[in-house]
Amino acid sequence: MRTLLVYYSLEGNTEYAAERIAAATGADLLRLVPRKAYADKGFAKFFWGGKSAVMAEKPDLEPYTADIAAYDRIIIGFPVWASTFTPPIRTFLSRHKEELAGKKVAVFACQSGKGAEKAFAKLRQYSGIASFEAEAVFIDPKNRQAEKTDQAIDRFAEILKNKQ
Repeated sequence: MRTLLVYYSLEGNTEYAAERIAAATGADLLRLVPRKAYADKGFAKFFWGGKSAVMAEKPDLEPYTADIAAYDRIIIGFPVWASTFTPPIRTFLSRHKEELAGKKVAVFACQSGKGAEKAFAKLRQYSGIASFEAEAVFIDPKNRQAEKTDQAIDRFAEILKNKQ
């Protein structure tokens, strides 16, 4: 089963999890990069990122060449902002909504606090995907590296491998 792992990462936590999952499952990676970077420090990070997420913005992304139709499964990873998925993921979904129909879709979120379950619900609603093949939540896997978190990432990857 051909798998593509699509993710956005601001501080490296989602990237850390994405790379670990891709290595374990053999998934190809697609990192979404906004043309205009989000602030990654201080008040501006929370204000502009949160505003962008709450206002359901769809930022322009740097070009990418992934052929979504060539994949059987799409894994989507993102940090949780204001209890929702990040705007670059919204842009990706708006571009590829039709191509995702009928595919297996799994999701994971990285967060410092809470809100992932609400973000998954909003992602299901926005994408039109009734249910995800698998869901996982990781607490700051890079910034607070811990064996327990790495094991949770590995379990998520193993679940996906067993569903192939």
